[in-house]
Amino acid sequence: MSAKWSVAAQRCPELTSGVLRRVFYCVFPRARTVLKLRANVVKLFTSDGKFSFVKVGTQLVVLCALVLGLVAFVGNNKTITLNVDGKVTSVQTFGGTVGQVVKSAKLDLKPADRVSPSADATVENGTVINVNMAKAVKVSLDGSEKTVSTTAPDVAGLVTELGVASSSSVSVPKDAQLAVDGSFVSITTPKNVSIVADGKVTTATTTASTVEAVLEDAGVTLGVNDRASQPGNALVVNNMVVKVSRVDTGQTAATTEDVAFETMTSESADLFKGEKKVTQAGAAGKVERTFKLVLVDGREASRTLVSETVSVQPVTEQVTVGTKAKPAATTGTNTGAAAPAMMNEAMWDKIAQCESGGNWSINSGNGYYGGLQFDIRTWIGSGGGAYAPNASLATKAQQIDIANRVYAQRGLQPWGCGWAATS
Repeated sequence: MSAKWSVAAQRCPELTSGVLRRVFYCVFPRARTVLKLRANVVKLFTSDGKFSFVKVGTQLVVLCALVLGLVAFVGNNKTITLNVDGKVTSVQTFGGTVGQVVKSAKLDLKPADRVSPSADATVENGTVINVNMAKAVKVSLDGSEKTVSTTAPDVAGLVTELGVASSSSVSVPKDAQLAVDGSFVSITTPKNVSIVADGKVTTATTTASTVEAVLEDAGVTLGVNDRASQPGNALVVNNMVVKVSRVDTGQTAATTEDVAFETMTSESADLFKGEKKVTQAGAAGKVERTFKLVLVDGREASRTLVSETVSVQPVTEQVTVGTKAKPAATTGTNTGAAAPAMMNEAMWDKIAQCESGGNWSINSGNGYYGGLQFDIRTWIGSGGGAYAPNASLATKAQQIDIANRVYAQRGLQPWGCGWAATS
């Protein structure tokens, strides 16, 4: 056997059967395919090895049916563009209406969904079907939250449906697609706001949602102690007025104030009851105080004492109060004795004006009598009894005579108003 037939024998074991035809097919596989096709054609159109017109006619009928079916198949198959919420796909379909095409695309539509054209509209090759699915979107409009149902495919469509100003601030891009469930959109409409700060009033239109954001947009910065009339997290409303108060707590003030003196009283049997005598005049002290100030817009709002130091101690006033019983009231009249010419009259008039208001016959029941307020002991002891039982019953000249006698011995010391003599 030649080398070629040996290779053929290895590729086709049936060569060992000695059948030459099989050897030929194995060596030449393409020839085998052609011969098989020829045999099938002959079989289709022959009967018992003879050409049959009946069989040929039958096969032609079947072939025509197949061709007509293929033509009908190709004619009913259409290419439709399906736009579902902005997502465009091309669909091959045999459906004749929009509803059939949508159903074949396995879209689960709900009554709230919107389909254009309508579901019963006829479709043709190239028809575009738009489907807008109904979506439950949570919307915060100027801080008020609610859930709205919309068929808008994106945020821009939702904003248009809500009828808010196109210049409103939206939390997500307007071209963002809306999901059927779970979408959240915050919308802030433009509002007029007035800001009062640093002596100026600024009016602006803003879409900021909070007072803090409004101040930030206006370039108004709050210091640590500064205050705003509205909390930073307060929602902005139309025509809101926000006042900023600048608070300064770094200032202090120092003052010097008087400290009132105390009065200490002691009793003395040398004075009649109701009589008082100042033995040590009181004097006010001085205290230095330091205060921490709170200034609001430059004006003092409050002050807090932080330190105080007494720089001058007050002097306590010493007062002696009489305990001696007053003598029985004397009765009688002026003796009519003549008094000498009045000496130092102008001086005594000044003192009398201070002591008794210039009433030379006063008897107030306090144990002192007359214009110069003599007590009984001094009056009688200085010779006043020659004129009257007490000074209130004596004339002005008689009282000045006794006063000059006392003055000659003791000066003006007995009169508390002695200082008036030089006024």
